[in-house]
Amino acid sequence: MRNQRIKGFAAAVLALSLIAACSDDKKTTSTSAPVACATTTPVKLQLQWVTQAQFAGYYAALDQGFYKAQCLEVTILEGAVDITPQTVLANGDADFAVSWVTKALASREAGANIVDIAQVFQRSGTLAVSFKDKNITSAKDYAGKKIGNWGYGNEFEVFAAMTKAGIDPATVENVAQQFDMVGLLEGDIDAAEAMTYNEYAQVLEAKNPATGKLYTADDLNVISYEEQGVGMLQDAIWADGARLSDATYKDTAVKFVAASLQGWAYCRDNVDACAKLVTDQGSALGLTHQTWQMNEVNKLIWPAADGVGFIQQAAWDRTAALAQETKNLEGTTVLTKAPTADAFTNDIVTAAYAILKGLGVDINGTSYKPATVTLTEGGA
Repeated sequence: MRNQRIKGFAAAVLALSLIAACSDDKKTTSTSAPVACATTTPVKLQLQWVTQAQFAGYYAALDQGFYKAQCLEVTILEGAVDITPQTVLANGDADFAVSWVTKALASREAGANIVDIAQVFQRSGTLAVSFKDKNITSAKDYAGKKIGNWGYGNEFEVFAAMTKAGIDPATVENVAQQFDMVGLLEGDIDAAEAMTYNEYAQVLEAKNPATGKLYTADDLNVISYEEQGVGMLQDAIWADGARLSDATYKDTAVKFVAASLQGWAYCRDNVDACAKLVTDQGSALGLTHQTWQMNEVNKLIWPAADGVGFIQQAAWDRTAALAQETKNLEGTTVLTKAPTADAFTNDIVTAAYAILKGLGVDINGTSYKPATVTLTEGGA
């Protein structure tokens, strides 16, 4: 039943009851003025990292009133180096969390009862970036080079690429990389881990001392782990598995997912507004950088053939298989066994679709086209 969409009378009743109770009848992603709610439910969302366009859909849902329209009072908790979102969730300090799938599954194997209820990012955005003179064009070239990664579970795709290339990650000089590109720019790392939406842009926003102009893509070799066949599912909304058996929490999960996905649809259609929103929220990176980031994040979400947030079995199975094959530095694998069948469910997201369709929200983005963003020095 996990992968079947909710059909028929039950879904219709759920959609009508939720819409009638907590939202108006405007068929748009940009307005959602709520009627008075009898009660509001407080919700805490733990992010994986600090405020940036990677999480713009949640900030947009808050700013545009989509959460309030579902009678939710949402507090967004920023992430940090020392914060593991799935652990915060499992410990009961948040109601939902955003985390990469492999990291969350490793925590789940260690005992955290958490469930993927909406797979927002459908594709991996992880890259390896190096300068052309290092001659690194595939993971086979990592041998004898200094390869950066962020650790904290962010290294799994890097190690998966090495494993696929027949290289034991423990034999490579793995360099602990800061969450920026300074190590690459200063020559301390031969190839740096980067996200399409963030660190890659940081290089293109930096000035080449040899030319006095900004670096361009022609100065770089870029390896996409998605294109290399080792891309793993990333940002997903995770829920407390034990609480999902409670009808009230499950109802809250449906409303929360619906409003969050409405926020992502809004950011698909309003790139500049969402970039400004996260910048105004206090992002450390500038407006041009956040506009790039919003555009690149949208590419990881849209188009969504089965619906935004829908968890595709094939992509899930590929991620789980890679995690069981990928060696870590201890010589074991990221996951020691396949995750159990209840590690994800599409029940929540398909129930959320009933609400979104009632609001006229486009959940597929079939006609989505990315924008063209010109970067500036420092991303200002």
